[in-house]
Amino acid sequence: MPVIRWLIGKIIGFFLAQTRARQAGVMAKQREAGRFEGDYSTKARNFEDDYNAAARMLKSRIDKRFPDSYYARLSSGNNSSYDYGQDRALAIDTMSTAIAMALRGGASVEQAAAAGAASVGI
Repeated sequence: MPVIRWLIGKIIGFFLAQTRARQAGVMAKQREAGRFEGDYSTKARNFEDDYNAAARMLKSRIDKRFPDSYYARLSSGNNSSYDYGQDRALAIDTMSTAIAMALRGGASVEQAAAAGAASVGI
C-alpha cells in the first residue's frame, strides 16, 4: 500500500510541477514586457525596474518617430540630411521625466508608459 501512495504522490507532484512551471514562464514573459501586476505591486516596488520596463515599452515607438541619424539614413521614409539627434534627445528627456513623475505618483508601469508617450505625442 505505501508503494501505491508513493506512486500517486509522484504522479500528482509531476502534474503540479508542470503547471507551476508553465505559470512561472507566463509571469516571466509578462514581467519582461512590463505588463505583470501581481503580488509585488502591493509591496514596495523597485522604481528603477519599473522605469526601465516603461522605457522598453516605448523604445520602438520612439525609434519610429525620432530615429537616430544612422537609421534615418537607412530609411527611405525619413529625410537623410536632417539631423534627428536634437529632436530625439529632447523627446527622450521629456518622456523620461513624464515616466518618472507618473511612477512617483503611484502609477503602474503601463500607465507610466502611456504618460511618457503622451508627453512626446506618440
